[in-house]
Amino acid sequence: MSISVAVVGATGRLGGLVSDVVQELDGFDLVARLSSRDGVDVAEPSVFAGASVVVDVTVPALSPAIVQTALASGAHVLVGTSGWSADRLATLRTSLAERPEQGVLVVPNFSIGSVLGTHLATIAAPWFPSIEIVESHHAQKVDSPSGTAVRTAELIADARREVGPVDAPHVDQRARGQQVASIPVHSLRLPGVTAQQSVLLSGVGETLTIRHDTLDDASYAPGVRAALAAVPAMRGLTVGLGTVLGIG
Repeated sequence: MSISVAVVGATGRLGGLVSDVVQELDGFDLVARLSSRDGVDVAEPSVFAGASVVVDVTVPALSPAIVQTALASGAHVLVGTSGWSADRLATLRTSLAERPEQGVLVVPNFSIGSVLGTHLATIAAPWFPSIEIVESHHAQKVDSPSGTAVRTAELIADARREVGPVDAPHVDQRARGQQVASIPVHSLRLPGVTAQQSVLLSGVGETLTIRHDTLDDASYAPGVRAALAAVPAMRGLTVGLGTVLGIG
């Protein structure tokens, strides 16, 4: 029996790729392709055409309402939209406690290379007193910092629980970036860029840079396949593709 999938944000770059992946996957059936402008944030659950999995790849302002509508339809949800802060995730976790048979997978980045880069940064994090993140994306990206950078900063902070926050001087100055979990994050939005993230770690007499470049959106396809295969069996809230891949 095929797993029916609805994609919200299907007219966007990532949404188009997700739709193509669903159509190519054995055992999956694309039953609805919805634009983020279709009003599904306030629509009836029937808008998802009975899909058992709803994929949200829209914009941060719409995403929470879309997820709640999808859950009300009885579907499992795969979220590839940025902007899911710790507060938003906590609210979603509470909501899912009332829906023990459903699951939501929130994926800040579908790139396997990006997931590995973040994991390597968490391994190195306890050994360096100073850490900053620089992320670059295309000029049309609406949120800053990126969801990937926020997730990376949060995981680095978690890895440093025993040694404490990073050394970050002069953070009161706007040019020093935005602090996320005590880590300065600098966001660039440039035409001609797809996505790039560098984690710069520094200690006395040495630096370590862990950099990942996304050169083509096609790099997200393996991660999308892995996430789609995993989400129907999930219960509760899962954050990050690393959990699906067994990384970290």
